[in-house]
Amino acid sequence: MAREKKSTNDLKVFISNRESKCDECGEDLGRHAWIVLRGEKGAACLTCADLDHLVFLPSGDTALTRRSRKHSRLSAVVLKWSRARKRYERQGLLVENNALEQAERECEADAMQREMRRGQAVLRRAELDEKYIGRFAVRVRELYPSCPPGRETVIAEHACRKYSGRVGRSAAAKELSEDAVRLAVVAHIRHAETRYDDLLVDGVERHHARSMIQSDVSRTVESWKRRGP
Repeated sequence: MAREKKSTNDLKVFISNRESKCDECGEDLGRHAWIVLRGEKGAACLTCADLDHLVFLPSGDTALTRRSRKHSRLSAVVLKWSRARKRYERQGLLVENNALEQAERECEADAMQREMRRGQAVLRRAELDEKYIGRFAVRVRELYPSCPPGRETVIAEHACRKYSGRVGRSAAAKELSEDAVRLAVVAHIRHAETRYDDLLVDGVERHHARSMIQSDVSRTVESWKRRGP
């Protein structure tokens, strides 16, 4: 509970975007000053806020930040207003120097292990995608047993490519639904088995081009669905 309370009631230090003055000691802090806001008491510099003994750890290294925060009895989140995004954005953390040094030693000690875990995670994600493409290809072959040899893999790889927004990335496709697989097959046939692309190159409007080759697509789909003698 104590750790949870610490994370939800962080001290906050703001990097100002305008000329600032400490309302406690009266010092002019200039622009981009690091200040603590104290409600009706106004702004305080880090010295008056008793935070000037802390060191700054920029955002970016999750493990180092997490460990520094854990070891530091006192810490503060550093925030800066983003005019583009209209919100305060985290810049890093103020922590005790000995906490940062301890965290750095710990991160150095298990750096290789953490790198190995990251590498294994990447491989697992890649393997899962390969397995998904394989399952998708098997499903294509099940539903369209007469499609040319090897074409099921071509269809699956194209439809399931990461970050593509293609049909194979949809929820329905991941369930290997018949409709989703059919959409992928039809898209492949349209480009690979008809003159659709030539029509587009010649300037034919997309919807009109699709209507012109629709009968060819339907005929090919039906022939691929037929099972052998």
